[in-house]
Amino acid sequence: MASLSIRIDLDPDGRVGPGKIALLEAIARTGSISAAGRAMDMSYKRAWDLVDELGRIFDQPVVTSQAGGRHGGGARLTPFGEELIARYREIEQLAAAAVRPHLDALQANTPRESLAARGSLPVRTG
Repeated sequence: MASLSIRIDLDPDGRVGPGKIALLEAIARTGSISAAGRAMDMSYKRAWDLVDELGRIFDQPVVTSQAGGRHGGGARLTPFGEELIARYREIEQLAAAAVRPHLDALQANTPRESLAARGSLPVRTG
């Protein structure tokens, strides 16, 4: 099934897309920037840089963190971080619904879909 991927380009140089949103969601789930980064196969530095970039884009933090120590640190989304995820997911759903007929039409014209419709998909062996 065809799908739509949304990247929002904000003036002057800000970009918010599925990767940054997935990172925020992982931080919300794990309570840790480091654990979220590991879950997404990225370094802590890369995860922190993306979180910091979002804070600079919007001129407000999207995550608050507490330094580690005997009881460990942690991170959680700010109210704005939660709002950012919610707005992005709403934009994504509305856009996907608006273009669904076009995506389906394009998908129907791919070779794999055409073969499946005719019942003649190639058989893999081995």
